[in-house]
Amino acid sequence: MKTIMSLLVFAFAFTLQAQNPKTLTLKEAINYALENKSDAKKAKLQVENSDYQIQEIRARALPQISANGSLTYNPVIQTTVIDGSGFGAPGTTIQAAFGQKWSSVAGLSLNQALYDQSVFIGLKAAKSTKEFYQINAQLTEEQVIEKVANAYYQVYVTREKLSVLDNNLKNTNKIKDIIQGQFDNGLAKKIDLDRTSVRLSNITTQRQQTLNAVALQENALKFLMGMPIETEITIPETEFEVSANVLSERPNTANRSEYLLMKKNEQLLEFQKKSVEAAYYPTLSLSGSYNYIGQGPEMPWFKKPSDGVYWSDFAAIGLNLHVPIFTGFGTRARVRQAENKLESIKVDLEDTKLALDFEYDNAKTQIENSLISINNQKENAQLAQEVLTNTNNNYVQGLASLTDLLDAENELIAAQNNYTTALLEYKLAEIALIKSQGELKTLINN
Repeated sequence: MKTIMSLLVFAFAFTLQAQNPKTLTLKEAINYALENKSDAKKAKLQVENSDYQIQEIRARALPQISANGSLTYNPVIQTTVIDGSGFGAPGTTIQAAFGQKWSSVAGLSLNQALYDQSVFIGLKAAKSTKEFYQINAQLTEEQVIEKVANAYYQVYVTREKLSVLDNNLKNTNKIKDIIQGQFDNGLAKKIDLDRTSVRLSNITTQRQQTLNAVALQENALKFLMGMPIETEITIPETEFEVSANVLSERPNTANRSEYLLMKKNEQLLEFQKKSVEAAYYPTLSLSGSYNYIGQGPEMPWFKKPSDGVYWSDFAAIGLNLHVPIFTGFGTRARVRQAENKLESIKVDLEDTKLALDFEYDNAKTQIENSLISINNQKENAQLAQEVLTNTNNNYVQGLASLTDLLDAENELIAAQNNYTTALLEYKLAEIALIKSQGELKTLINN
């Protein structure tokens, strides 16, 4: 019984969710995407992982301590031939076996790097790597914002076109009712009624196609947001108002995330080059060990001298110096490869700066053109509405033909669609301009 009740409650909740679409502003859509989209999540995880990379590099500068142990059985002990004169038997040769059948060693060893250029450079590079991932996370967020904003406005415009078709369908139905009444009274021809029916069928088909386009674009938006596809959403009309956009002076390209990321990558390549050059420098380390060894004819564990097993300890402390003299020009070749990568990224930086400046100029020009187009298309749509109203009145009074009326309808639909398309072009250009100014996050801060 409890199971059935739980299922009913779940079904009821799901029905309520389906009946109550989520109203989604642009700011809400972007914030949802930044919290749920996999790209944004992975970028944050990369920043977190960079902390572990720093810890890994730092470990190389800390003492390395390890424990070791061994148990060895020698079934055949190697013999050594020595001169008997040392044992009071000159002129003879003695063959002696050194060692025991069993030996076991346990101990601790320590190694501490005292001077190693690659370690010090690695620590600096690790910190820069974290900064690289932080900038990359910022760039990823900006890319998510741009994609969601573009998709959001695409949905809005297609819905507006659907609204235009709905109004047109309603008006055409009214015209058909008028013609049907006139036809029934012998005041209209059957061909006029048929033409209106064809017109209705075409609008219905076009409406269904637009409805499908809305569904596809909404799914694309929800995918970009990381939102479950089954979630129903609505977009308030106030989100698509055209506001005066202040066109600022050319922004500083050096502040753009794309450029900053490449500059940080250039710094990492500098560290990579220095890390390779570190192979030219000597390294110095301190080592130490302390061990305990047991030897005897039997396995030495838990045995005493009375069993023929003897235990003793030994220790060692040393300085280890490594001075590279000749590596077959391998280090030189690796250094030149690193220099080549640096030269390559410098070229990429110049090209990126040019591309970002180009992006700003294009967006600025598109904004200016879109504002002109919006004003023209808005006036055109208002004029087309007036023409349709007058033509409809004239048709009812018998002063205009059905062809004139249908043409006026077509012109109104085209004008209204052109206006919504101009709005979309403006909004997309606005996003591109905000992006080129490096201010995409203002879309969620306002």
